[in-house]
Amino acid sequence: MSKFKKLAVAFTGPSNSGKTTIIEKIAKILIAKDFKVTIIKNDPKDKAIFDYPKKDSFRFSATGADVIVTSPTRTTFFSKEHREFSELVKLAGDFDYLLVEGLKNLPLPRIGVFRNKIDLDYLPVLQSLAIDNTINLKDYELPQNLTILDLNNPQEILDWIEKNGQKF
Repeated sequence: MSKFKKLAVAFTGPSNSGKTTIIEKIAKILIAKDFKVTIIKNDPKDKAIFDYPKKDSFRFSATGADVIVTSPTRTTFFSKEHREFSELVKLAGDFDYLLVEGLKNLPLPRIGVFRNKIDLDYLPVLQSLAIDNTINLKDYELPQNLTILDLNNPQEILDWIEKNGQKF
């Protein structure tokens, strides 16, 4: 039996909605509590630049989490410790929390992250919405089974992950 929690969740939303920022905040909270966090970031356009301040991969790595960036032509794995080849094959084998940015086709519990407006095209893959006060929910007809979370409250989002994250 694994000593790791092995909970996974995905974050989805349009560019500049706050996905990277909320994942970064949640990772910092978890790492401060001595949990092992792995972050997977999707790079669908294969344009990631690594080890460059302000880029998502740099920001994620700065939290202390292991980071995997996947694109159509490559997979890049950042680790805070030396990894043997067998561990690299497993990539995210040992973790307490696996936080995925993007990859809408993965069958994971998914939080939609939105500011200013909700893109209704995302709704079929979402179980919850993390929004801020720039969105008026009265402007939308949303499925009743969606949980509404405060994008500016990482602990509330973390509590949702604890209850709804997929166990591996």
